[in-house]
Amino acid sequence: MEYIDYYKVLGLTKNATEKDIKKAYRSLARKYHPDVNPGNADSEKKFKEINEANEVLSDPEKRKKYDQYGKDWKHADQFEKAGYSGGSGAGNRQQRSAWGDVSQGEDFSDFFSSMFGGGFNRSTSGRASFKGQDFNAELTLTLRQAAETHKQTLTVNGKKIRITIPAGISDGQTIKISGQGGAGVQGGPAGDLYITFRIETDAIFERRGDDLFTKAKVDLYTLILGGELSANTLQSSVKIVVKPGSKPGGKIRLKNKGFPKYKNPHSHGDLYITLDVDMPSNLSEKEIALFNELKNLRK
Repeated sequence: MEYIDYYKVLGLTKNATEKDIKKAYRSLARKYHPDVNPGNADSEKKFKEINEANEVLSDPEKRKKYDQYGKDWKHADQFEKAGYSGGSGAGNRQQRSAWGDVSQGEDFSDFFSSMFGGGFNRSTSGRASFKGQDFNAELTLTLRQAAETHKQTLTVNGKKIRITIPAGISDGQTIKISGQGGAGVQGGPAGDLYITFRIETDAIFERRGDDLFTKAKVDLYTLILGGELSANTLQSSVKIVVKPGSKPGGKIRLKNKGFPKYKNPHSHGDLYITLDVDMPSNLSEKEIALFNELKNLRK
């Protein structure tokens, strides 16, 4: 992925204190928050960058790695592990490469295996080849997008990649797109692209696993006497039966009307509808009298 200067995002320098970082983050987060800029894609992108920068710079350990390794800070442990695996003395002099400091005295295959999962090879010409760098990306979907198999085009390092997203993808789930990472070196295979999905909160439905939860307004009379009620599913509106004497907050379960199961879109979870009573207001004198009559009948 393209390099993001987290200090620049927060308007700071590398000498910024923890207090400076916290102050800058709070100020910018308020300015670019989606609730303050509804529908503004640029503000939403900026808000995500601000949160990402704060997550790294406000953590002393992450900040130390970021300051030392820049865009490769997530591989810091692998770099350091490789740096300590070599011998000592003149044979362990440091050599600067595109991947960081590599000891001349250590075997390159050990170094690159630690970084790229054993993707190191040696070509027939004797020149070292190894797998390209893996890329990581995040993709945000609405709940309804996550419920349908569909295609999207991503731009990663200036390259457009068209992917198919299976229905039922979960928040935080990561999928691997083989061969869509950095180019290999000396004929080595390309790295992979790992995409982590973020599912936006929906205004109508709450997802828990493959089940969905929603609310439906029901008037007091239908709650007491029973009747039919219109309720939303992800796909359409359906009629449901409210039993006489139902309780406020009671739930009605609709089987197989929930979220599609991952890579099995013909199988769904269930939909649970909570009855949200709509109490009558502005009662007339006659209505009040009738309620009093009912009250007296229950004594």
